[in-house]
Amino acid sequence: MKQGLSRTRAKDLDKFIEVNLLPSTSFRTEVKAAINTISAFLKERCFRGAAHPVRVSKLVKGGSLDKGSTLDLVVFLNNLTSFEDQLKRRGEFIQEIKKHSFWPNPWALSFKLSSFQHQQEVEFDVLPAYNVLVNLTQAEPHPQIYADLIRECTSKKMEGEFSTSFTELQRNFLKRHPPKLKSLIRLVKHWYQLCKEKLGKPLPPQYALELLTVYAWERGSGFTEFNTAQGFRTVLELVTNYRQLRIYWTVYYDFRYEYVSNYLHNQLSRPRPVILDPADPTRNTAGLNSDGWCLLAEEAMAWLKYPCFENWDGSPVRSWDVPPLSCVLYHTVTHWSLTHAHLVFFIIQYLSVCSHMLILCCLSCSS
Repeated sequence: MKQGLSRTRAKDLDKFIEVNLLPSTSFRTEVKAAINTISAFLKERCFRGAAHPVRVSKLVKGGSLDKGSTLDLVVFLNNLTSFEDQLKRRGEFIQEIKKHSFWPNPWALSFKLSSFQHQQEVEFDVLPAYNVLVNLTQAEPHPQIYADLIRECTSKKMEGEFSTSFTELQRNFLKRHPPKLKSLIRLVKHWYQLCKEKLGKPLPPQYALELLTVYAWERGSGFTEFNTAQGFRTVLELVTNYRQLRIYWTVYYDFRYEYVSNYLHNQLSRPRPVILDPADPTRNTAGLNSDGWCLLAEEAMAWLKYPCFENWDGSPVRSWDVPPLSCVLYHTVTHWSLTHAHLVFFIIQYLSVCSHMLILCCLSCSS
């Protein structure tokens, strides 16, 4: 890239994305053809000589074609009939796939596709999974699916372990947003990769930054057209406030089902940052690497002084007005079966968004 992101002016960010971050149509076509080839192989030829009949119900792609990113190819197998099955038998199917193919990596189902013509490459991880959404007939899964997931994860202390089963919902969650937001996500991911190259240390998961970008846009703009520099600055400011982040969505799960509701209360009460996967409430995408967040926050603070956040007259670009916590007050109205403790929890969380000072006063008065 002739002109790096750090030297790009705020008004030129859209052009930077267009020229440097959007994959070409022909490269997309090559990747799609490669995925179709892999899908046909797994469905039709891979398991022909297996000891027991194995059937691939479908293959779902997760992730997007961005520099430094990895695409997940989730292989849903009819032979996996529960989360426990996936845990116990995943290794068995990985070995079966390797046995019936010339897989380049002997230790994992991963490979890299390189295009010399386009000077681009993409990495793939192939992940066998239980198709828990096989009977999904509406946009929102039945709460019992999440109750079973939570029970399985908490009993085994393996929260987030089965998020691959919800890849389709994760993909749909991002897909429903406008193209310009997806471009902003590409920009944030590019910035993340630059930080990763520079710092050379484990950083928070990239998916957390994607979700943080969605949250910033939803709360700060919501329009299909917006100022890219403002959105970018808002995301980096949220990164600098990582100790306050508590973000979640109620697109696929919510507080109406008591068992799920109780679990969500526990999740949202945990040390921050908390950024729940919109498709899997057991997965805190922010991870547990507080040192990584600290490093990323310091880098974000430095970047806020760069030209990409300056207007034509040298003044700083203004960020959107976005709180670092999701507001949950409306649940006290829509869910009448909440216990008194839950109601108090919601009110406190709401006040923490609206007035940090008010909470401090209340706490000092009650002590």
